[in-house]
Amino acid sequence: MADGELTKRDFEALARFRFGIRRYLRFSEETVRSHGVAPQQYQLMLALKGFPGRDWATVRELAERLQLRHHSVVELVDRAQAQGLVERAPHPEDARAVRVQLSGDGERLLGRLSALHRDELRRMDTALALPTFEDGDGDDRR
Repeated sequence: MADGELTKRDFEALARFRFGIRRYLRFSEETVRSHGVAPQQYQLMLALKGFPGRDWATVRELAERLQLRHHSVVELVDRAQAQGLVERAPHPEDARAVRVQLSGDGERLLGRLSALHRDELRRMDTALALPTFEDGDGDDRR
């Protein structure tokens, strides 16, 4: 087999991993919708709570984390704020920027939803394990 070619086992591993990702994403979408939240709103809340070193972020930082355009994040924050999930506050060092942070209701909802997501990931365990691939010598590698 030529170096770099994929084996049947490699394709199966990729397909199994892709299936696990899709199963998890479907679970997530259905779970958050059943709690009255759009999937992107959950992702926004998680990005805020999980932001490194602090519990708030700017719209620019959120756009990077969510891989969305700036104006899309502004609209997402507007909708989440209208639902009482997030709040805007003045940025402590940059008067041109705004801090986005979770509200008390957003914190509580995120806690419930994230616990459900954690439990689902525990149930899925090996379905989301990174696949291993065969190299040209038949050895497995990541």
